[in-house]
Amino acid sequence: MLGMVVRFIVSALVLMFSSFILPGFEIFGGFVNALIAAVVIAVLGFLVESLLGKNISPQSRGFVGFLTAAVVIYAAQFIIPGRMSVTIIGAILAALVIGLIDAFVPTELR
Repeated sequence: MLGMVVRFIVSALVLMFSSFILPGFEIFGGFVNALIAAVVIAVLGFLVESLLGKNISPQSRGFVGFLTAAVVIYAAQFIIPGRMSVTIIGAILAALVIGLIDAFVPTELR
């Protein structure tokens, strides 16, 4: 349980950092909204993996997983309107930055 809380906190911090440096990707209202966005993105990612299989995740499928992560990030803005705003280019850049950060600071145990 504590590991999951830490994972969401790290994910929210990564989203806030990405929002600060990337054009087309914005989290409104600070840490609480970033935490909500992290939860929504995690749930959407879980649903996509459940429907399409574990091989679709960014850790397993390279470019296909990267594009799936971008689509999940882009779709999250429609579930939590007013808390985040993402363009298509912003979603692609966010998926790239989040993937790079995850390579050095993993948000889950492998």
